[in-house]
Amino acid sequence: MTYTTAIFYFFAAILVFAGLRVITARNPVHAALYLVLAFFTAAGLWMLLEAEFLAIVLVLVYVGAVMVLFLFVVMMLDINLDRLREGFWTYLPLAGFVSVLLVIEMALILGGRHFGLDVMGVPDPHPADYSNTKELGRLLYTDYVYAFELAAVILLVAIVAAIALTLRRRKDSKYLDPAEQVKVKRNDRLRIIKMPAVKKPGAGEEGA
Repeated sequence: MTYTTAIFYFFAAILVFAGLRVITARNPVHAALYLVLAFFTAAGLWMLLEAEFLAIVLVLVYVGAVMVLFLFVVMMLDINLDRLREGFWTYLPLAGFVSVLLVIEMALILGGRHFGLDVMGVPDPHPADYSNTKELGRLLYTDYVYAFELAAVILLVAIVAAIALTLRRRKDSKYLDPAEQVKVKRNDRLRIIKMPAVKKPGAGEEGA
């Protein structure tokens, strides 16, 4: 066993352990922290494949942004853990069946005939001026340009659909229209009223 293979199995064992703890941890905060560990370990595997750009993006985007936001949301919500644990045993048989099917499918697809060391092999060493970011961009905009554009359209449709589903105008909510605010003139908001001066009677006048 070579040095690189030993590091791969080390990271792979940590990744499998972290993935199992994500779905078995009872505390949502602990599950999120195990997911952060899984992301870091996956980034280490990307580094072994000499895909430094993907490893950095995985850490910066998912760990630095998505998971931090998720942790804030989970820690601010009042989650009833007892209610979450009630349905665990109810859905366990179906979840176990689906998990077994996924494992069988992954074993068939990731078998030695398609992804073995004799087929894939170790990536060739690259020179010092090699940029995997440039190569990734070249592949995205040449060989996979249609798939890339299709994914962009799907994401745009998902964003518009999410906004359309969540944007509801309620009658009891107060909101301001910026266009109407810009059109307002001074005379529409300010009115000067002239009132005659009134002298308050003093103490001597009240006694008289």
